[in-house]
Amino acid sequence: MDQPIEIETGPDPQASVIVLHGLGASGDDFVPVCEQLDLHAVGPVRHVLPHAPMRPVTINGGYVMPAWYDIPALGGTADEDETGLRASQALVEDLIAREVARGVSPSRIVLAGFSQGCAMVLLTGLRHRERLAGIVGLSGYLPLAGRTAAERTAANQDTPIFLAHGRFDPMIALPRAQSTRDALRALGYDVQWHEYPMEHSVCLPEVADLQQFLLQVLVR
Repeated sequence: MDQPIEIETGPDPQASVIVLHGLGASGDDFVPVCEQLDLHAVGPVRHVLPHAPMRPVTINGGYVMPAWYDIPALGGTADEDETGLRASQALVEDLIAREVARGVSPSRIVLAGFSQGCAMVLLTGLRHRERLAGIVGLSGYLPLAGRTAAERTAANQDTPIFLAHGRFDPMIALPRAQSTRDALRALGYDVQWHEYPMEHSVCLPEVADLQQFLLQVLVR
C-alpha cells in the first residue's frame, strides 16, 4: 500500500481520524471533506487517508483498480471475499498501530470510511483490542455480519458508531444499510443513524453531522 495522505491541523497531533475511501477511488477523495471539518476544539488533529491496494474486481469484469477487497456480486453476502477483507483488516490495524507509535492514544483515534471503506472500518473497529474514540460508516454495510458477534471485542462495545446513508443510493440499497444499523443495535452498540436525500455520495448536511459527532467523541 502506498503511503497515506496526511493532513495535520497543527503541530504534535493528539487525535487522529483515519479515513478509508470507496471502490476505485483514492485517499485524495476525502481531502476536501477533511478540510471542511472544523475540529479546532479538539486541538491538533491528524487526518490519515490511505490508498487501497490495486486488485481485480469481479463485478467490474476483473478490471484492476483500487479496492479494499473483491466484490463477486453486487448486493450479495453469500460470496464475500473474506481473504481480501482480512488482508485489508490487517492494513487498517497497521495504520492504527502507526498512530499509536506516534503518540496518539487508541481512545483518540476515529476510524471512518465510505462504501468499501465503511465495511472495512466496521470489520476492523469492532474487532480492535483497544478502545477507539469512534467509528464512522458512510454509505456502506457490515461485512462478514454472521461473524461479528463471535469475533468482536469487549473493548469497543461502548464505542459510538456514526452510520449515514443516502435514501436513493443505487449501489448499496438503503435497506441493506438499515439492516447493518439494526444488527449492530441488536448487539448493543450505540449507533447514531442518519439518512440524507442523496445517492451514493456525501452531502454538506452529512459533513456537518459528522463534524458534530467527531467533536462529541474527541473533545475531552
